Amino acid sequence: MVKICLACSAGGHLSEMLQLRDFYGKKEHFFITFKRKDTESLSEKENVFFAELPGRNPIATIKSFFQSINVLRKENPEVIVSTGADVGLVVCVAGKILGKKIVFIESFCRPTKPGISGKIAYLFSDLFIYQWKELEKYYPKGVYGGSIF
Repeated sequence: MVKICLACSAGGHLSEMLQLRDFYGKKEHFFITFKRKDTESLSEKENVFFAELPGRNPIATIKSFFQSINVLRKENPEVIVSTGADVGLVVCVAGKILGKKIVFIESFCRPTKPGISGKIAYLFSDLFIYQWKELEKYYPKGVYGGSIF
């Protein structure tokens, strides 16, 4: 059975990931995110690993990267699915370096223009999914997946 890493930030990115439960629910999976009330609550019922919140801080980003590398080596997923941003993107970069397949879903809150995480993840994702048709011109090799919600 395929093991999946679900990488996302807290808040809206986590809400988007939880909408995909029908996809990952019956598969072996774990989350990598950062600590906040909503993610701590998630850890009561799911396997959750916490990494540093990068927050555009170079030192925190490096720490998050190495924490992510350690978790990915330990858990050894075949694929990483991310709804972005921040720690979600760091996990994707770490995973790509380790040879993992990357599926990145551009955030629902980006209806007309790409986000920074999306622009970066698009460069190396094995599958890039956007939720708004208006983004097709920015992501010609991506796949329109429609709304997660």
